[in-house]
Amino acid sequence: MLSSLLLQLASCITPRRGPQRLYNTAVANNMSFDAIIVPGIPYHGHSWDSVMKARVIWSWILYKNGLAKNVIYSGDAVYTPYKEAIVMGLYGQKLGIPKEHIFYDTNARHSTENVYYSYIVAKKLGFKSIALASDPFQTFLLKGFLKRRFGTPIYRLPFITDTLAVYNHLNPHINARPALVQDTSFLPITQQESFFKRLRGTFGRDIDWAQYKDGKLESL
Repeated sequence: MLSSLLLQLASCITPRRGPQRLYNTAVANNMSFDAIIVPGIPYHGHSWDSVMKARVIWSWILYKNGLAKNVIYSGDAVYTPYKEAIVMGLYGQKLGIPKEHIFYDTNARHSTENVYYSYIVAKKLGFKSIALASDPFQTFLLKGFLKRRFGTPIYRLPFITDTLAVYNHLNPHINARPALVQDTSFLPITQQESFFKRLRGTFGRDIDWAQYKDGKLESL
């Protein structure tokens, strides 16, 4: 229910023309990113919710349309014992993204960390151009962070609601067992950290920025 509310909120707060404009600019300039970063959403063991569905289908659209050569799904087991990145990757494969073009970050617990750890994955893989592909609300909130912390610009490709509507009938089924954490002592982040500690993580303050020159990761 909360994720559905967030998706509706995204369409209300963020301009509908913005995502289309960013997509059109990418197409007009023949942009093809080495990888797109897709942040995770909790999976509760049954089926994807509306936000995960939108993000994964959008990543597939960008891949099949040639704007993304690879996809980096990001997300640890945060609120449930399923690693969010792995779940999204399983759905991505069902939609038709070849597994050899799917990569994972399973460290991130917050949206800022989704970008941070995925950037590190991209650098290790030798990728030179990346974009953030998520919902309009999240990409809007991360806009300043993308500019401030990374040596290589991270383009924004928020999903286009009208485009997603065409594919709303897609609902593949997966076996999520590979994403399930085997540690029986798993606790959701809400039981591990206080609200203010989680808020600190949301703003990227759990990352040791002092290890980087000027607090910014070097170029890819």
